[in-house]
Order: sequence, then C-alpha cells, then structure tokens
Amino acid sequence: MFSGGVAIIGGMRFDDFDQRGYPEVDVRTGYGAWAATYDGSVLDAMDIALLDRLKEPRWSTVDIAADLGCGTGRTGAWLRANGVSTVHGVDLTPEMLDGARKRGAHAKLVEADVTATGLPSGHYQLITASLIDEHLDDLAPLYREAARLAAPGGTFVLVGYHPQFMMVSGMPTHYTDGDGESVTISTNLHLVSAHVSAALAAGWRLAEMREALIDDHWAEAKPKWERFRGQPISVAYVWRTG
Repeated sequence: MFSGGVAIIGGMRFDDFDQRGYPEVDVRTGYGAWAATYDGSVLDAMDIALLDRLKEPRWSTVDIAADLGCGTGRTGAWLRANGVSTVHGVDLTPEMLDGARKRGAHAKLVEADVTATGLPSGHYQLITASLIDEHLDDLAPLYREAARLAAPGGTFVLVGYHPQFMMVSGMPTHYTDGDGESVTISTNLHLVSAHVSAALAAGWRLAEMREALIDDHWAEAKPKWERFRGQPISVAYVWRTG
C-alpha cells in the first residue's frame, strides 16, 4: 500500500464529504494496527465478488501475477484458487505481509511501495491491485508501475471503492482500534475519469468494467446501510496493454 495525504481531484477533497471526523493516521500505521482483524471486517462482496464476475482475463492461463497492495493475501488466495500458477505480493505494511505469509498463497512477498515495487520489468502476465487506490495521492504512478511490470499482452485488474459511494456515504477507509475507537486511514477520492486518464497515459486500454451495488447481501450484513441500497459501492477495471 502507499502512504498518501488527501488529494484534490476535479476540485473536490474527500474532506468535503467526510461525515465521520475520525482521527486520522497514515497508511502504514493504520494497516499495521488493522492487520489482525482485517480479514474479519472486509466482506468478499466488496472485491472478491467482482473478480468472480469478470469475463477476462482467463485466470487459469496466467503463469505469473503481481499482487500489488497484497495485504493479508485475500486476493492472492483467490487468484491461486482460480488457476493462477504463481503470485508475487507487494505491500507497504509488515503486519499485513505477515498475514499473507501465513496464508501461503504467494511464492514471494516484498515489502515495498506499490508505485516502486522493485519487481522485474515486463515479467508479469497479470497485475492486480485491490482496495488500495483511495490511499494514493496520484493514480498515475500506480498505472505506470503496473505498465512497467506487465509482459507483452499483459492485463491489469484494479478493484476499488466506487467514488460515488464515498461521496454519498461520507465514509473514509477506517478500522476499530484496540480501545474500540474508529480511526481513519488517510483517504483520497479519485473519480472514474481520473482512473481512465492515468491508465491511458500509461499505455493501457480498458477491456472491461464492473460495478457492485448495495443489495440484500449488504443490507443483511450492515443493516444501517439500507439507506444506501442501489448505490454502487465498488468497481473493477480490466486494463490491457497496447
């Protein structure tokens, strides 16, 4: 993951939408504290369910993938279960990497920034990034790094919070600390157009896009979210080189 402040995107600051006002910490501090309870607080409906809906890539044809912002290894485990032969993971937070190491889905784990991974250029048929883009000041370095890592004909799959949900809910990325208090992890707001602009500038072309909505599953898991029913909560982009 990448440690960043609050970015201005299209004249908007997430601060202008924040309805919680929780104390804020940087990304490495926040995910270090959240790591032990992270898997129990993030629903698969947020990201894994979107991966399940994608028509491409054909996961079982991927020999090697780079999992950027791999966290505790949730995405890496899904990739392996869906036929990806080898996955290398990168994350900024040692505690999250410890979780990924215990899960055992990654052949290699690297502590590094997702925008400067140190992984070899042109090596990966697939690059993934899940639930990390809201922590970036600027999307361009992530898309450029993914392009550097991609083998010819490679694919970049990015899953993130939907900006519309962030604006409507006014809820930053946050966790509950050991004292039961809610803490914000530095959160940015990036419009869909910001993703498209950054991706095109890095040489990517959009191959597929899927959105997940607040539905019965979400309302059952989080009854207070009934008022958000029908709102998009997350989005998946599939980018191709060339």
